[in-house]
Formats: sequence, structure tokens, C-alpha cells
Amino acid sequence: MKKSIIFLSIAAMMVACAPKHGTDRLFCAEAEMCSFPFKQAGLHVIKQQTVTPVEGVEGLEVIETSFINLGKPVKVQGYELCRMEIQAQDTIVWSLQPSSTSLRQDWVLPVTEGFYQRNYLGMNNTDYGGGIPLVDLWQRDGGVAIGLFEPVLRMISMPVEWKRYGKTVSACLQFNLPEPIELATGDTLKCFKAFRYSHKGDYFNALRTFSEYMQANEGVHMQPSEPEAFEPVWCAWGYGRPFKMNMVLGTLDKVAELGFRWVDVDDGYQIAEGDWNTNEYFPGGDKDMRHITDEIHKRGLKAKLWWAPLAADPGTKILKDHPEIILRTEEWAPEYITWWDSWYLSPVSEVTDAYTKDLLNMFLKTWNFDGLKIDGQHLNCCMPDYGESAALDNPWEAPEQMPTYFEKVYDCTRAYKPDAVVQVCPCGCAVNYFILPHINQAVASDPMSSCQVRMKRKAYAAMAPGLAYYGDHIELTDGGNDYATQIGTGSVIGTKFTYPEDNPDWNEGPFKLTPEKESLLRKWMKIYKEHNLARGEYLNLYTWGFDYPEAHVIRQNDALYYAFYADAFDGMLELRGLDADKEYTAVEYAADEPREFAVSGSNPKIEVKFEKNYLLQLKVK
Repeated sequence: MKKSIIFLSIAAMMVACAPKHGTDRLFCAEAEMCSFPFKQAGLHVIKQQTVTPVEGVEGLEVIETSFINLGKPVKVQGYELCRMEIQAQDTIVWSLQPSSTSLRQDWVLPVTEGFYQRNYLGMNNTDYGGGIPLVDLWQRDGGVAIGLFEPVLRMISMPVEWKRYGKTVSACLQFNLPEPIELATGDTLKCFKAFRYSHKGDYFNALRTFSEYMQANEGVHMQPSEPEAFEPVWCAWGYGRPFKMNMVLGTLDKVAELGFRWVDVDDGYQIAEGDWNTNEYFPGGDKDMRHITDEIHKRGLKAKLWWAPLAADPGTKILKDHPEIILRTEEWAPEYITWWDSWYLSPVSEVTDAYTKDLLNMFLKTWNFDGLKIDGQHLNCCMPDYGESAALDNPWEAPEQMPTYFEKVYDCTRAYKPDAVVQVCPCGCAVNYFILPHINQAVASDPMSSCQVRMKRKAYAAMAPGLAYYGDHIELTDGGNDYATQIGTGSVIGTKFTYPEDNPDWNEGPFKLTPEKESLLRKWMKIYKEHNLARGEYLNLYTWGFDYPEAHVIRQNDALYYAFYADAFDGMLELRGLDADKEYTAVEYAADEPREFAVSGSNPKIEVKFEKNYLLQLKVK
């Protein structure tokens, strides 16, 4: 009987500027096959491929590929299909390359001469892996995205390269098998379903089209965000790991006074990663944690608890009681998490599921928290799991099935607290797309700059338009106070200030709420609540990398809100998206002395001069 082997599909790239098509390649131990039908010394492999335009979506094509072996058996090592090269129109081609490494680099990158990035979606470093299964390249006249339409994250590579001294940028999808497989005579190598999408604009359009197709055809369902998910956040992380209960309690009145709605109790309450009962700083145990949430609730606030699941420190009780819970590599060694000095727990083990349910009962019922801040770059992906408790026929299914763990966490959490806010922070990673359906609040996830906050906001708005996006601690933005980045892009604001003093036992900071910081916070809190941009609709009217200054637009109620960002700008701005037949009133709503003036939809240009940012509200007269 002929057998069918599921395999990877590699899609072509196509842009408006006449790309050069590469040759298909099938890598076998016997030969590198680069043209089909391939015949040589008893080898005979043919390729079948269908390219189907998606009805109603201009520029989107679904590509399904199979290789059929008509000759003697061959050992397949991997392959590459439909490589494309585009002619660079300038010294920079902009790209979305959403893979994850310990560099925690930008998802959106300029590609210049000499650039290469592999973009492997499996584990690239200890702790770091996963991402979004597509890459996108664009120039001024448009771009092209390639990727996979699969129900799980496949461990593919999506290399992007501009060779030194060359004039072209190449991209493709690649797959290298962990071990060669035999393709016997008559066998069919069936490829994963891939896509090619030619588009105008930037990565927003590619991500939006990708995600809409996944939701319509691949069973992806995004969760609606709770109204509470858009409320401002104060996090106790400013006090660090050695925080004491009185530090949190002593800050609550100021937190409520300033208008925050959420209090995040962060890392430091637990005995260790894996042993999540309270440590010596909470001698009353469960009663102390319940006292914290009671005090939070008395002030009309809600409480979220930090938690790093799927991690356990060596020597912890859970590992002594259930050593089978550990994720085992091919060498039968535990997979190590460098950041936490912990070991991975198997995300597909029933033992992990039972342990997690018990923890959630403690967090949400016994301690009475209202939501979860789930944290850690290790949550984005894992290695293949060879452990017995994983019970997998194919250990590589572990990283593919990892998001189902978060599905169980989300469902269990919402069963306990139907209005719970569930956030997953894959610190510094390009988010695993398949985790998105199992959260109702995204986060900028430890941004290294204000620019990262903005580019991630645009990406999440494309993939899940109704999902609340938390801009993370304001202290992580440029200057530690870039509220204009958070508010102007429609992000939820947050901070980790300490009050009245910093924690003397914590060596980071200072995070003390000084009178100057408080004055600035009060100003921006008023703006945040008055305009409510976090609940607005993100409009993609400007192209990242080619429109200057960087621009974002939010539609909220009956107004359009424009946000422009540059170190310094002096010139003409075009306000896109206006009705040519209407007249508008423009207000510099974030200025200390707001200026109001008229703008005509038939000539939507204004001359401005600013440093760092310029925020503008427009309403029809």
C-alpha cells in the first residue's frame, strides 16, 4: 500500500517589482534534486503543486505541494521550494521576521546589504523559540509575505538574506528533518499548506490577512477582551523579588488615588519556581495572600498574580513527588531554563495538567486573585519531549501542542473567574501565534525601546483587532516616561513605581514616585481615561519604514487620533483617512497648552515642528 507522509511546503515570494524565481530543491542523501521530474541513476521523483487564489482576497494564494517517488527508495533530508529574489529599489528593504532568540531584537527589521537571519521557529537558544509562521518583505510599492496555513506551529526556518555586493534580497521557507526519512517507491511526500500574499503597505496587511484566513479556515478563535482588560495597571515589580507584604499594602491608597484599576502582585511571593506556595516573607501563608487581595478589593481594585508555569527549580517538591513531570530531551536530560535556573515541565503531560489545576484553584479561589500575569520567554516554545509522561508517538509534537496547555489554563481560569483577565508575556520573544487564542490581554513583553512597544502594538492590532494590548511598565520605555508611545498607539498604560520609598533590598531602580513623576502620571492618566484609545480601532494608514515620521492612527468614537514619532521633525504632515468633502477641528490633545485649528479634508496637510512625538485629535465640524 502506498503511504502519504505529511511534510513542509515552501512558498514563493512575489512582489510588484518582478521577482526572480529560484529553483525547487529536494535534499536527499543520494542527490540534491533541483529540477522536476528528476531522473538519475534509478532515481525518479516528480512534483505536483496546486496554486489556488483565495476568493475575495486579492493577492493571496494557497500553495499545496507533493513529491512522488517513482524510482528507487531515497532518504529525504529536507527541502526548499520556490525561492524568490527581489530587486532592491533602495539601500533598505523592510521586513517582518517574527522569530525568537536571546537577542530579543525587533520583530520589524531593515534589511541591508550583508544581512542574513535564519528565522527558525523552533528553539534557537535555551529559553527562546517560537514565533509567527510567516515573513514579509516590503518596499515603497508594496510587498510579499510567505508562510504556512497550518493548525499548529511547524518547526520551519524562514531565512532572509541580502548577500554582500548583491542587489537582491531573497527569502524562502526551509525545513531540515531531525533525521532522514525514507521515501519508498510509490510514496508521496505531502507538504504542509503554504501561502503567498502580495500586498500594498507594510506588515500590518500581511498579518491581518494571515490571521483572518487562519480564523476562517484553520480553527483559530480569538478571545474577546474583558472591559477590565483595558484598565490601567500598577505592578509591584518595582519592589523586586524580595518584596514584603507591607510594601504592596502601603502603596494601594496611592494606586487607587491615581486612577489605576489593576494591581499586579509580581515575582517574589513563592518558595521557588515550581513550588508556588508563599515563602518566609508571608508567614501566614494562604491567609497573607488572601489579606492582600482583600485589601486590593476594598479599594475597588482588581488583583492579578504573576506566575511562570512550566518551570520548576531543581530540588522543589513537585519534582521530588513527580519526577516524571520533567520534559526530557532525546538524551533523557531535563530541558534547562536559563533565566529561572529551572527545568521545563512537560506541556503535554497529564501530570502537568493536574498540577496546574491545583495551582489555579489556589491562586483564584483560595487567594482570590482576579487574573493572571503569566510570564517567561520559555513559554513560547519547547524542545521535543521524549519523556514517558508526555506519551507522544512523535516527540516533535510537544512544541506543536504546547499552546494547548494555555488553552487549558485559560478555560480553567475563566471557569473559576468568568471575567478573569489572562495575560501571557513571552518576554522578549516574537509571540507564538497559536498562544493568542488563549489570552484576553496581550503585552509588549519586556520591550527594549519605545519603538518595540509601537511595532508590537501594530502587529497585535493586525492579528487580533479586539485584543487589549498592555504597553508594559512605562519605566521600560525611552526615558522611563514615554506615555505618548503607550497612549498614542492605543496601548493600556502601566507602571511599577514604588511609594513612598524604594525597596532597600532590591538593587534595581530607582522607581520611587517622585513629585515630578506623579505630576506627569496624573497628566497622562487623565488623557488616557478621557480619550480611551486602548478600546479604539487601529487603522493602518501609514507604511512602516517608508513614511516619515513614524505614524499611527486610532479611530475611537467620532474622532481620529494621530500619533507621530521622531527624534525631531520640522515639516509637513499628511493626515490620511479624512473625507475630502468634510471639514475637521484638530486639537493637540496631549499638549500642555493644546492648540486647536481647522483642517480641510480636501487638503489634509499641516506644518508642524516637534521633538519625540506629536499627538492630534480630529473631529468633523
